[in-house]
Amino acid sequence: MKVKVLCRNPDDYVRETTRDIQRVPRNYDPTLHPFEVPREYTRALNATKLERVFAKPFVASLDGHRDGISCITKHAKSLSTVISGACDGEVKLWNLPRQECLRTVQAHEGFVRGICSRFCGTSFFTVGDDKTIKQWNLEAPGYGVREEPINTILGKAVFTGIDHHQRESTFVTCGQTVDIWDEQRSSPIRSFSWGVDSFSCVRYNPVETELLASCASDRSIVLYDTRESAPLRKVIMQLRSNTLCWNPMEAYYFTCANEDYNLYTYDIRHLDVPVTVHMDHVSAVLDVDYSPTGREFVSASFDKTIRIFPKDKGHSREVYHTKRMQHVICVRWSADNKYVLSGSDEMNIRLWKANASEKLGLLSTREKAAAHYNKKLIEKFQHHPQVRRIARHRHLPGDILKQKREQREMKEARRRREQNVRKHSKPGSVPLLTEKEKHVAAVVE
Repeated sequence: MKVKVLCRNPDDYVRETTRDIQRVPRNYDPTLHPFEVPREYTRALNATKLERVFAKPFVASLDGHRDGISCITKHAKSLSTVISGACDGEVKLWNLPRQECLRTVQAHEGFVRGICSRFCGTSFFTVGDDKTIKQWNLEAPGYGVREEPINTILGKAVFTGIDHHQRESTFVTCGQTVDIWDEQRSSPIRSFSWGVDSFSCVRYNPVETELLASCASDRSIVLYDTRESAPLRKVIMQLRSNTLCWNPMEAYYFTCANEDYNLYTYDIRHLDVPVTVHMDHVSAVLDVDYSPTGREFVSASFDKTIRIFPKDKGHSREVYHTKRMQHVICVRWSADNKYVLSGSDEMNIRLWKANASEKLGLLSTREKAAAHYNKKLIEKFQHHPQVRRIARHRHLPGDILKQKREQREMKEARRRREQNVRKHSKPGSVPLLTEKEKHVAAVVE
């Protein structure tokens, strides 16, 4: 004889304390929940709307500089410390959690062109219009002691950029040439030049630390290996690149910010065509920096906005702007992947959230679970027209909207003209170029 026994486990329905929420037994059989998808769609739509309601990315403004911000760098070891340089030669150290200036140093006469932190975090280097490289201690001097640099190197020409090696006591500067320096010597241990008047930016690869890349005034991007005696390759573009940044997770990829309003991600193994063209800005792009995860990067533009791009997408997922913010000169992504720092012409450094609708501070377990559930719902229904329309919408200033419209009309007119020329030309005489192929002029080995 078969006997059926009811077996109940109190852990399934009894609360541990009176503060816990009531436990409800659930049966996940899909036949019992015929309206599961409509219910989830409604929740995804509401989650998308709430995400836009709570999208308040601006966190704080750090004011204290007396001229436009020319460069920002992160501390190599500390999340809370940021160093900024201004166009009047002043360098400031900031504490981000307290939003206050720790130290002010009159580092140079004229612009501060570049700042970099030493890999150990004990000192930082600055270069300026006065043709000097100065090394400063990150610890403040004692009371009554005058602020002096640890080391000063006088160069032959103006330096326009500087970057430090990730593990060794060498650093690289750019100006009329790209020079590699040892911290203990007053002359460069190696110099590179490739028939170029000047360089605007130079960066060490954070993964393959012997690789360098620089942006030159002849519209080229030059690659170097510090173990070689000559530059490796260079790619010449249609317009000049202002800065570049290496992907911290994928050693082969870098992204450059160009004067033609676009950003280009290149694979150094195939320089003839960019991997991705990132288009959304309506004026020259002045700076770019990757997130620590290597999945996204932030760009600063002359059009008074900063944009966040996924590394493999052609359009930005986020745009930040304020009424007071002027031309954005420099931008940095914090090492904890939570914040973005921007420095602009009107003497302010602004702190933004990397994820505009993210809640700051400590979250309870239920808040984390709800946020994760909403995120997955939005991902599931992201291609539905209503969800996509709400998620993609961003408010833009009227000037930028007008410029975008003008650029769209110009692009369409250019496309029509090319079609007409091709239609009335000998077949094959006017090649059909993709958007990626249009912007590279030549690759020189």
